Amino acid sequence: MEPQYAPAGMRTEDAGKVTGVLQHRLADLIDLSLTLKHVHWNVVGFGFIGIHKLMDEQVAAVRSLIDEVAERVTTMGAVASGLPSQVVDGRSSDGDYALGRGPVMAHLGALDKVYERVISGHRDAISALEEIDPVSEDLLVGQTATLDLHHWFVRAHLSDTDGRLATSGNDSELDAAAASAHLLQPGGEFAIEGQEGEKEPVPIT
Repeated sequence: MEPQYAPAGMRTEDAGKVTGVLQHRLADLIDLSLTLKHVHWNVVGFGFIGIHKLMDEQVAAVRSLIDEVAERVTTMGAVASGLPSQVVDGRSSDGDYALGRGPVMAHLGALDKVYERVISGHRDAISALEEIDPVSEDLLVGQTATLDLHHWFVRAHLSDTDGRLATSGNDSELDAAAASAHLLQPGGEFAIEGQEGEKEPVPIT
């Protein structure tokens, strides 16, 4: 639904362009919150309780971002599109999150790619809004900082001491999950490339 009015000092036509951008960010954020909750429910293995709790913290943070975007959309005279079919149509993902029940490191590897997609969408939206609505642009800038922080919480588990990510070079959630699933061994040891006892990635089905 196109805006029937706009904030003071903005043309209704421009408000329509802005809300079009924001609706896609809203869909991606809702999708992210549901994915994080799915991981909260379905993560297993060594390190479970820490990630189980971390996911709920991230869900709460993302839900706050969702509310900010939805209220910005309605402030601009449009209807916030948060119904299930609208989320599916508006999100940038081609499908649902790739993992069901899985080990901690596999889920974190897959989430690295989820966060990459959502954050990249925010950055593209910031560029699109720069000349139209600095208020909405500023909203997304602040949200991107929050998303970057939570992405780092995930990536810190996937990085070696030189800063190299186990998921580097993997584009899909499943490939990233497979690349990172072997990192944390039952005793808490990290498999280091070239050392005796190096483990192969655990296949994800």
